[in-house]
Amino acid sequence: MAKVTFLLYNPAADKPTPIIASITFDGQRHKVYVGISIIPQHWNKEDQKALTRGYSHTNNSSVNDTLEDTKTRLLKCYDDHRAVGTLPTLATLKTVAAPVKSASEPEHAPDSNNTETTTARPDLLTTFSNWIENRGLTQSPNTVRTYRTCLRHLRDMQRVERYAIDFDTVGHGFGEKFARYLLTKRNLIDSVINKNLFRVKHFLVWAQENGYPVVVEPKQFRWQHQEPEILTLTRAEVQRLADLDLASHPALDNARALFLIGVYTGLRFSDVAALKPEHIQADRIRLTTQKTRTTLTVPVRAEAQPLLARVIAGSLRPIANQKLNGHLKELAQLARIEAPTERVRYAGGQRRATTSPKYEFVTTHTARRTFVTLALEAGVRPEVVMRITGHKSLAAFRRYVNVTEDTMLDEFSRAFA
Repeated sequence: MAKVTFLLYNPAADKPTPIIASITFDGQRHKVYVGISIIPQHWNKEDQKALTRGYSHTNNSSVNDTLEDTKTRLLKCYDDHRAVGTLPTLATLKTVAAPVKSASEPEHAPDSNNTETTTARPDLLTTFSNWIENRGLTQSPNTVRTYRTCLRHLRDMQRVERYAIDFDTVGHGFGEKFARYLLTKRNLIDSVINKNLFRVKHFLVWAQENGYPVVVEPKQFRWQHQEPEILTLTRAEVQRLADLDLASHPALDNARALFLIGVYTGLRFSDVAALKPEHIQADRIRLTTQKTRTTLTVPVRAEAQPLLARVIAGSLRPIANQKLNGHLKELAQLARIEAPTERVRYAGGQRRATTSPKYEFVTTHTARRTFVTLALEAGVRPEVVMRITGHKSLAAFRRYVNVTEDTMLDEFSRAFA
C-alpha cells in the first residue's frame, strides 16, 4: 500500500519554499516537487496542509485542494501500476505530480500582490544554497565550506560567462562548460575541478530524487583527471622534527604537537583539533570523525602518549588550518627537511611541475599521508591501516600511499641480495 505525505523543502525559510510530496510504497520512498511554494508560517506541519483559518485573504484553500488532488493522482498511479504487476518510477511520479492547469484557469499572469503562495519553481542556485545550509546540520564545517566554494564558482561563472544557470540550462554539456571555466578562468588543477563537479553532481542527485526539474543525468558530471603526487615525510624526517628544541618557541612547539599527533595516529587535522580528554584512553583513541561521522578506534603509540597528555591537561591549543600550515613550513625548514622536491600537478591534462625545497610543500594533510605510508612500510597490513584511518575503499586509500625511492631501493636490495 502507498502512503503520501507533504513537507516543506526549507521549513526555516522567511520566504516561500517548495512543497514536496513524499510517496512511500513497497520499501521505496520517492520525493517529487508538486509545483507550489508557501511561506512556512502558513503551513501546518502536523496536518500537512496550508493554514486557512485567519488567512481568508489568501489562496491557501486552493493550495490544499491542489495537494489533495496531487495525493489522489499519486495513489491512483501506484494502484494502476500494481494492478499490472509493476511499480511506478520516479520519472512517472514526477509527471503525475506536475501541476495540472484547469481548463477554466485564466491565461493572464497570477496576482503579483499575492506573496503568501506561488507556483514559481525555485531557481537552481538558490536551491543549491539552501541545500548547503541544511547540510551544515550533519556535515563538518570544512565539508560545508567546500560546497559554498563550489556555489561561488557557479555564481562567478554566471556573471563572467553571462550564462544563466538554472535547472533548465544545466543540461548535456554543462559539466564540460563548468570544467573549462574552472580551468581557464580560475586556473584550477584537474583534481580540484573534478571535486567541484562531484559537488554539483551530489546536489543534482538530491534535487532529482526530491522532484526538482533536473534535465541532465548527474552521473555525466565528471572530469578526466590524474591525481597529483602525494607528499610524505620519511621516518628520519619525522624524527628530526620531533627532536627540535623549541623551548623558546611555544607557538611552534604547539604546532609541532598538533602535526605529530596526526603523524602518529593518522587522524585528520579537523579530528586532532577536536580531540577531548574523553576520547583518549590508555592504549587507544575512540572518537567520531568530523568529516564522515564515522566512529574510529585508533591505537596509541608510545610517541603519541606525551602529546595526548597535553590534550588531557588542556595545554595543547588548536589553531586554524591556514596558520598551522605556515608554522609547519617553518618547522620543516628548521628540521632541515629541504631536499629538492618536484611536485607534479595536471591542468587540462597538461603536466605542471614545480621544484622547491621539500619544506615548502608540507601541510597538515602531510601528517595523515605520512602515517599511512610509514605504517605500511613497518609491515602493518593495508586492511588494518584502513580500519584505523576509516577509508572505505582501496581506491581512496591508495591515494595516501607514497612508496619513496629509498624504500623501493631498500626493499629491492633485500629481495635480491
